[in-house]
Amino acid sequence: MTDTARPPPMTTDDDLKASQTTPPTTTKKGGSEETAPDDVVAVAALIDELKSEDVRLRLNSISRLSTIAAALGPERTRDELVPFLVDLNDEDDECLMAVAEHIPSLVNLVGGNQFVHTLLLPLESLSTVEETVVRQKAVEGLVKVGERCARASSMEHFCPLVKRLATGEWFTARVSACGLFACALEKVKNGGGEEKKMIEQLRSLFGQLCEDETPMVRRAAATNLGKVAEASVEDKNFINDEVLKWFGKLTADEQDSVRLLAVDDCVSLSKLVSEEERLKSIVPVALKFSSDTSWRVRYAVAQQIYELCEIIGADFAREDLFPAYENLLEDAEAEVRIAAAAKVSKFCALAGPERSRENIIPRVRELAKDTSQHVRAALASVVMESAPTLGKEETINQLLPIFLVLLKDEFPDVRLNVIGKLDQVNEVIGVNTLSEELLPAIKDLAEDRHWRVRMAIIEYIPILATQTGKSSFLFSKEASTSDSENNSAEDVLNSLCLRWLADPVSSIRQAASQNLQKLTALFGAAWAKEHVIPKLESLQTEKNYLVRVTVASTLGLLAEKVEEGDVVGTLFPIAKAAAADPVANVRFNIAKSLEKMAKRVSAGSATKTEILEVLDGLKADSDVDVQFYASEARNAL
Repeated sequence: MTDTARPPPMTTDDDLKASQTTPPTTTKKGGSEETAPDDVVAVAALIDELKSEDVRLRLNSISRLSTIAAALGPERTRDELVPFLVDLNDEDDECLMAVAEHIPSLVNLVGGNQFVHTLLLPLESLSTVEETVVRQKAVEGLVKVGERCARASSMEHFCPLVKRLATGEWFTARVSACGLFACALEKVKNGGGEEKKMIEQLRSLFGQLCEDETPMVRRAAATNLGKVAEASVEDKNFINDEVLKWFGKLTADEQDSVRLLAVDDCVSLSKLVSEEERLKSIVPVALKFSSDTSWRVRYAVAQQIYELCEIIGADFAREDLFPAYENLLEDAEAEVRIAAAAKVSKFCALAGPERSRENIIPRVRELAKDTSQHVRAALASVVMESAPTLGKEETINQLLPIFLVLLKDEFPDVRLNVIGKLDQVNEVIGVNTLSEELLPAIKDLAEDRHWRVRMAIIEYIPILATQTGKSSFLFSKEASTSDSENNSAEDVLNSLCLRWLADPVSSIRQAASQNLQKLTALFGAAWAKEHVIPKLESLQTEKNYLVRVTVASTLGLLAEKVEEGDVVGTLFPIAKAAAADPVANVRFNIAKSLEKMAKRVSAGSATKTEILEVLDGLKADSDVDVQFYASEARNAL
């Protein structure tokens, strides 16, 4: 950084008090007026906190730089606050990062766009420090400030800053410079002779950084190569002659950390070059990377290869990139297989049913038995999305066996991911076919030792019920099951929905209550009266009071979905009996449910009167919680 004359140090609190002879004025911030602080002492304290030895005080003051700048005014901000920030030699990286983060907030407080460049100097200093996160914040700030600079200011201040950093002695400066070239090129393009000369200089410097002796600099160059190309998208000769040359060197780098970053450039550059250049310069690189000796490079390819295939088109990808992807599905490293498995459904859609059936699905079948549970989990989250591509027949023949294998996986995340995609299969093969295959698996998962799996099944039941209806195989009373010992709906899903009410996990019991409410709304009160109410009556005598609490809550939920006659004839008698339960938790949950029931019956009816009497009795209960909830319910009525 070149040496420049420094203004005198920023004033102390005494100086500020002495100089503040008029009340603070309003300043513009972000287009809206903001009143500067009236308390001069408070602002002076913030200024002193910038020099405090206490990190917390310094951070507090830094976070309010805009407040200090508003109090000082534009001229003093430029002459005192900004130079102070330049000279700030804080040893704490957190403070430096906070300064880098908040300096861009001063762009409206230094006197307009013609003075925005004054904020570049402190950020330039921060962009050369050793700590990576500080440099990253400084570069982000420099880009924000640089975008506000006018063309003339960019030529005079911003572009020279980029050149200084790019030729800096320490690699930290050159790393930061790589993130600024795109912004600098955007600011000076479409200009006259001086601007064109500056563009040539900037491009030349970026090319040198692509071949820098320090791997960290080359990594930064690879990260920003696509942005530099986008900033010069109008100059096709530059992209074809220079950018692709730099790209070739980066892809051949001896450091795998550089090569894997160049993988992203394959996609970004493919959008900027002609079809001929894609096939000539980019596709061969992607193919080479797909078999790179470094698994991290192959992993990056597995993440990006689908987007590259989309850009070049299925017809061209089918010959080279599709086989490369299929090989990635069989990669020796689990991380690569995970990334490739996550793209299965997208590749099936791009490849079409025939190629998917012949080349992709056989590999998917092997992945379903992969030794890595994370590979199986990644596959489970997407494999059923291939059903629309394959069609009904192939889904039944090819995907359904894979689906059932994953449903029985020992790893709960795999089973959870499969359950979350059941509705997509329903749409393709028909829910009745799926139901017959699913029933044994659902019954097993309903009793899974992992409660989150049971929860996922509970949440899926209403979706399945919506698609099948109460007369379907799963909910029909007359239907038989594949289990020879059970042949009625009470042994199929109806019984599962009721069994969850007595689950040892509270969240499952609550979800089961809500599940029955949804099914009652879907199937009607008659279904609930036939299948649910008798079970609730039997559970009300359970020894475990937690089950009785769940029943008490369920009664109120059902009351919201049935007719008045059902409340009077079936729900209220159970609730009335439960109001005398020896456990207070049951009684106050009954009070909550009685409130819901009372709102469903006619005013002045005998049942309404009886409900109020029960609530009055609970108001006099010996337990304070029961008294509270009964009073709340009574007052609501």
